[in-house]
Amino acid sequence: MMIRRMPRLSASTAFPAHVAAPGYDRGLLKPGILHIGLGAFHRAHQAVYTDTALAAEFGNWGIVGVSLRSVDIVHDLAAQGGLYSVVARSAAGDHAQVVGSVTRGLSGVENQAEILALMANPAIRVVTITVTEKAYGIDPVTGGLDRNHPSVKADLADPKSPTGVIGYLVEGLWQRHAAGLPPFTVLCCDNLPTNGRIVRRLVIEMAGARDPALANWIAGQGAFPSSMVDRIVPAATDETRELAETLIGAEDRLALSTEPFMQWVIEDHFPAGRPRWEAGGALFVDDVEPYEKMKLRLLNGSHSLVAYLGQLKDLTFVRDVMAVPEYQTLVRRHMAEAVKTLDPVPGIDLGRYMDQLIERFENPTIAHKTQQIAMDGTQKLPQRIFAGAVEALANGGDASSAAYVVALWIAYVCKAAEINDPRAAELKAAAARMTADDPSAPFFAIPGLFPQALTENGAWRAQVNAELEKLNAG
Repeated sequence: MMIRRMPRLSASTAFPAHVAAPGYDRGLLKPGILHIGLGAFHRAHQAVYTDTALAAEFGNWGIVGVSLRSVDIVHDLAAQGGLYSVVARSAAGDHAQVVGSVTRGLSGVENQAEILALMANPAIRVVTITVTEKAYGIDPVTGGLDRNHPSVKADLADPKSPTGVIGYLVEGLWQRHAAGLPPFTVLCCDNLPTNGRIVRRLVIEMAGARDPALANWIAGQGAFPSSMVDRIVPAATDETRELAETLIGAEDRLALSTEPFMQWVIEDHFPAGRPRWEAGGALFVDDVEPYEKMKLRLLNGSHSLVAYLGQLKDLTFVRDVMAVPEYQTLVRRHMAEAVKTLDPVPGIDLGRYMDQLIERFENPTIAHKTQQIAMDGTQKLPQRIFAGAVEALANGGDASSAAYVVALWIAYVCKAAEINDPRAAELKAAAARMTADDPSAPFFAIPGLFPQALTENGAWRAQVNAELEKLNAG
């Protein structure tokens, strides 16, 4: 028996009344934003905010999405006229939205020249980024460029033909400088503390290696506001696509499922203008750092605990870990410890925020894999766990839960057959050198990974070893 599929999502699709469709004329939409990192998170977060902003106040703020490595998502986006659906799921029900703010996609593999031409086009006023922490090529010791990072090395050698995100930014800005145009605003949306300042430093450093005048121009005229983003977006599955098809009445190969909650806190520094993102609930502030620390240490830090615990206990999803009362208690203990390292966060009730996090992690409709969160630990743990532990210990506070998370991570590294981490070889070598008397020592010896304040704190390292001994005994 032949299975008949619904027609592919397109501009001509008629949606059921319960589906939220773009509230503006997409035929009039022109690009003003170039986004690097056309993955699930961007499409369920910044693109959704932009969709709402366009409906509230229309302007030339369409998004051209760039995937530096993949071509499939670009081809699928073209086949659907730039449209895709996002299904917000909770115990209360499913709500489908079709997003139209992404006008087209480009691939670094196939469209490098076109991407660079757009970056040099004055119509592009903002470049946003979501490429994950490891893609920036940050030296873990200096915080500057890692000149041995593959894309950094390649882009320093051949700046006119970039492969990495920093290389693209520098070449795009070089072309604008040469043409006498103002720079575009660079808005990082990755989980890095003070992410705007970090990206600014990397861009200026690479630009300086090429042309000191370019670096001075970027330093003087460039804008790199920091931002904090939050929405749990699991990797899409066949189940995701089937659910979307049922709700929107069309086949959507780019469908996403996510939680209803989303948050975006942004430093309001956009010399060339910006969409009215506040129409979708974005919060504009003078200093985003308190919000970043809140999210990194409470949400992301707890997520890492859940992920490594789940991987050790063979629990596939975050919701599975949270369904075990003992494990939920560990998460609450971690939040209670981490919150003591935070400054006041304007407009946020931290107690309510932590309760919200528990509710979000428990969401029975969100299939967020612990394996997905567990990847890239060497890139994530320094800001999620280590930084808070340093502050807690310096102030005479408790960092025992942080020690527990580090022990979970080490145990995970030892257990996992393969680790998705840019420093995987170093981690496996450390695991092979572990001894019974000081099992964590090889990990603390990895260059640039742990802050010196933790490496030299014998009492805290003893806590890590004690937690490892318990895990191994269990």
